[in-house]
Order: sequence, then C-alpha cells, then structure tokens
Amino acid sequence: MNRPKLDKYISLQDFKDYYWLKEELVTFCKTIGIDTTGGKIDITERIASYIQTGLVIKKVISRKQSRTSKFNWNNEVLSLDTILTDSYKNTENVRKFFTEKIGNHFSFNVLFMNWTKENTGASIRDAIEEWKKIYELKKDKNYKTNIAPQFEYNRYMRAFLADNPDKTSKDAMKYWKIKRSIRGTNEYEKTDCNHK
Repeated sequence: MNRPKLDKYISLQDFKDYYWLKEELVTFCKTIGIDTTGGKIDITERIASYIQTGLVIKKVISRKQSRTSKFNWNNEVLSLDTILTDSYKNTENVRKFFTEKIGNHFSFNVLFMNWTKENTGASIRDAIEEWKKIYELKKDKNYKTNIAPQFEYNRYMRAFLADNPDKTSKDAMKYWKIKRSIRGTNEYEKTDCNHK
C-alpha cells in the first residue's frame, strides 16, 4: 500500500502509522492554520488532535517565568565562585572561561548544557567538575548517549548497526527508507532486513 496523502482527509490511524518528515508536518499545519512552533512531537500532537476533533490549535502564548537575575553572561568577569543564575547562557565569554580552566578540549555538549539549566545556584566550579565527569563518561566505549524520541532516524540507524555489525551505514539507510515508507513503527526490528 502506498503512503497516504497528508491532507485534511487523512485518518488518525493512517497519520499515526506512517513516518512524516517535520517539513511535511509544518507544511500541513500551515495549510490548515495549526501552530508550527516547537519540536516534531509537539507538532505531531497538534495534528493528531486536529484530525480527531477538527479543532485547530492556535499558538499559545505562554508566560514564562520572568528571570530575576540581571547577570550578563556575555561580558561579566567570571570566577570559579560565580553562581549559575536563572539567566545563564552558554556565551563566548563562558566558553572562553571554561576553555581557560579545562583546556582546549572543552566544548559544550547536550548533557552539560542540560545540567547547567537544571542547576541554578551551583557555582562554575561545580559546573567544571560536572563537565569533567561527563567527559570521562563519554570516553567509555560502552557509553551511549540517549537519543530523544523525535530523532527517529538516528535511533533507527544506531539500533540497526548495533544489531547488524556486518552491515554498513549505507545498508541501514536503505532499510530506513523502506521502513519509513510502510505502515507501522519506525523503530528498528530484526525483521527489517527481510524487506526488499
């Protein structure tokens, strides 16, 4: 069966059973008037809601908690005792400081950036210690970073290659293209290699 057209007549089951690129979802939203902000999962949920109810979810203007700190991470003088404020940002000023204290191998990574967001009140000294722990963890050949659910392609590729060490990335891409074009899950399954 060919993949159905993503339009206002698609059934909820067909919508859920097939893989859609974010660009396809955004284009559909624009034709209907659905809010296109946020990640792929957010947009998918809005479309599913529209298909079920016929109601268009407009952009919701959220009132973010106002930041209380006026600390300017772009140009303030930093020290090991500087506290991560609610206005913390990974600026060039911050990068320069971390590079001076850690070395040229310093780089921002997702785990570290998430840690800084979640640890307002910690010091830069604490942040450096956390960065070093993450760095050591990533050097472990058995360590694998978590791939968020919206990155279906990356998740598929990793699982396929782990289960098929004799195959290449090119093989994995071939089976991913087949997988995303047919009804069902986009997660890797051992039977995927049976598809021609």
